[in-house]
Amino acid sequence: MNILITGAAGFIGSNFVRLALSKGDSVIAYDKLEYAGNPTDFGSFSRNLFDVQLHSKFSFVKADVCDKLSLSRAVYGIDAVVHFAAESHVDRSLENPDLFFKINVGGTKNLFDCIKELSPDVRVLHVSTDEVYGSVLEGCASEQSLFNPTSPYAKSKAEADKLALSEGKNVVVTRSSNNFGPFQFPEKFIPLAAINLLLGEKIPVYGTGMNMRDWVFVDDNCDALYFVLKNGKAGQAYNVGGGNEKTNIAIAKKLVELCGKDDSYINFVADRPNHDFRYALSSEKLFSLGWQPKYTFEDALKKTVEWYKTNKDWWEPLRSKRYTSINMPKVMHS
Repeated sequence: MNILITGAAGFIGSNFVRLALSKGDSVIAYDKLEYAGNPTDFGSFSRNLFDVQLHSKFSFVKADVCDKLSLSRAVYGIDAVVHFAAESHVDRSLENPDLFFKINVGGTKNLFDCIKELSPDVRVLHVSTDEVYGSVLEGCASEQSLFNPTSPYAKSKAEADKLALSEGKNVVVTRSSNNFGPFQFPEKFIPLAAINLLLGEKIPVYGTGMNMRDWVFVDDNCDALYFVLKNGKAGQAYNVGGGNEKTNIAIAKKLVELCGKDDSYINFVADRPNHDFRYALSSEKLFSLGWQPKYTFEDALKKTVEWYKTNKDWWEPLRSKRYTSINMPKVMHS
């Protein structure tokens, strides 16, 4: 299968590239290479993809999903598209909502315009988020639950979801819970906390730390996305949860333990505006197709911390002055 992967240099995208190559697929990785794509100093390639750059079935296109000419060239002749490309940081969306709608909605519209013109039957997986459902105080959100997004990021993804399902002929949508694992940019909760602890620094936690999220290991998430790409029914959405609902403070305490520290390394900071209290997904629809996660939360978190311990050369440059937001005194969630 020839797969075009937009946003391929990002955290989940780069992990999905490795999975697709391991399956024997040919991959066109398409990415604009902004900060989360971890570009090299010259900005021509991603440090997240160094290990696959010489793979015989891998090619890379540095371009924006809003660039219709470049996207048309990439779409032509492929069998499937996996659409990750998006601005994905909640705090940043509060500061610049227009950018999120431009990329997340406009870029998605541009993709489907190109597909309709050049490859109308191509299979498309549109990758979305549990944040489109908003805070879920009781029970779990199913694919039939009403959207209730509360941040510009979540609102832009909700609009992109609707657009994908209305514009595409052979489209499936996934809505995943919070991902964690190797290659996650150190502005997000788990990598930021792990790196701070490895450096002997405190980890900031919003509010009282009682906000809850369902967590899924990135390897499990990518496996689920590939499964839906192959087996999902066109026109349908599938939730991808890990079944690991944890409070932020519980995550912080576990990370403190894994890094050999104590609770004095936890620093509570002022909560952010409109901070959703709880996200929870029902993944029964996906489970009924035959997919299940492979990793327990505890094993996946250990694996993640070990990766950051042994890959200092990957994350250390990201704490430089080029990315001052990483050093902001707060936890930055997905």
